Amino acid sequence: MSERPTLSDLLSTAVPFAVPLHREFRGLRLREGVLIQGPSGWGEFAPFDDYSDVAAARWLESAIEAAYGQWPEPVRPDVPVNAILPAVPSALAADLTRAAVIDHGCTTIKVKVGSADLADDEARVAAVREVLTELLGAGRGSIRIDANGAWDVERGRQALACLAAFDLEYVEQPCRTREELVDLRSRVDVRFAVDELIRWADEPVTGVRDVADVAVLKPATLGGVEATLRLAERLDVPVVVSGSLDTSVGLATSIAAAAALPDLPYACGLGTGTLLADDLGQPVLPGGGRVPVERVFPDEPALERARARIGEERASYWHQRLAAAWSVKG
Repeated sequence: MSERPTLSDLLSTAVPFAVPLHREFRGLRLREGVLIQGPSGWGEFAPFDDYSDVAAARWLESAIEAAYGQWPEPVRPDVPVNAILPAVPSALAADLTRAAVIDHGCTTIKVKVGSADLADDEARVAAVREVLTELLGAGRGSIRIDANGAWDVERGRQALACLAAFDLEYVEQPCRTREELVDLRSRVDVRFAVDELIRWADEPVTGVRDVADVAVLKPATLGGVEATLRLAERLDVPVVVSGSLDTSVGLATSIAAAAALPDLPYACGLGTGTLLADDLGQPVLPGGGRVPVERVFPDEPALERARARIGEERASYWHQRLAAAWSVKG
């Protein structure tokens, strides 16, 4: 890394932004954050509002690495990705799956579950499997579901007893706690992946194999590409690299991490560019189920639209958020 920037350096180039989503995701209709510019390019600082300053500090480290550091050389020119479906009605889930396969070549579909009514989850996953069968043939295409820790053990048992019928690749973070995950995993015959459990842990590599078959790593939340690669090397389960609802500028960080991993047995969660209705640069969209490995630079018209959208109050919030994250590590 070139000389570490000061807070003044970061704030002097900070560009708060807001880009719209096609539909609500994680309760959001706009994705907000800040871009920072350095000698290596641009970095994206966009921790969600409910992230602590400590968690936001890791996101800032990732942005500083992108703007002032160097990413490792890739071992592959592109990265296989899954499509992602929000918790939408089943008819829309079918339409989005069809577009993911036909327009973007994605044959792995990640489906958000954890609805209040299990019947809604079942209908959504069933619709995805029906379209995959129609377009690819019986038994082809993969479905992975993500509950974001929404279930307790009994609810998870009921849900997976139902949803496993659709041939799941794995379920991501079905419960919040390690104890619940261990209990539920002993009751069902479905592969488990963990995401939040790793991001929330003081020591994320301890006993992952005891609770999961796959680790989902989000570089922005872990401190950047190098931090992600170091963690992946210490884990004793396969890794899926995922984005954090980034713009194309931020998504490049996660793609760089996935591109540098020696082994990549699963499609990665990096097809999220399709969720954005606008972007800050050239959109990173899957083609043939893969995304290219390259840095993305914002263009001025897109930045102007993003600046105009965010407004003075939220722009001030993001400057303060960046300063608060800086104060954690400095």
